Amino acid sequence: MQIFQLVGIAFITAIAAIILRETKPELAFAVTIAGSIILLLFVFELFRGSAGIFSEIANVTGIDSALVKILLKMVGIGYLVEFSAGVLSDFGQNSLADKLVFCGKILILVLAIPIIESVLSLIVDLLEMIP
Repeated sequence: MQIFQLVGIAFITAIAAIILRETKPELAFAVTIAGSIILLLFVFELFRGSAGIFSEIANVTGIDSALVKILLKMVGIGYLVEFSAGVLSDFGQNSLADKLVFCGKILILVLAIPIIESVLSLIVDLLEMIP
């Protein structure tokens, strides 16, 4: 199972960073960033293999595939921002982490506009059908 590989990479990275923090703090930072990038790349590779499922769901349900792509982007942005903010907080940059989270929320809101338009259009169509 892939979760054991992810946990293993995380623990090895953490142990290496703790050991290096006492002698070379700048190298501990680099090890932590490298471990984080490895984790992200590993998960992205896993996700890429199953991304086709979402296209099938869109085809079966009749939902516009562009809307499904937008939803996936929104979820991806949320996860990436949360992950990045956590890394920033680990390095004592809480203020910057908070600003990153705020910017991520704004970006998600901007991406949601086509979905909101689609829902409103559907509501208007349904209201026009009522005699």
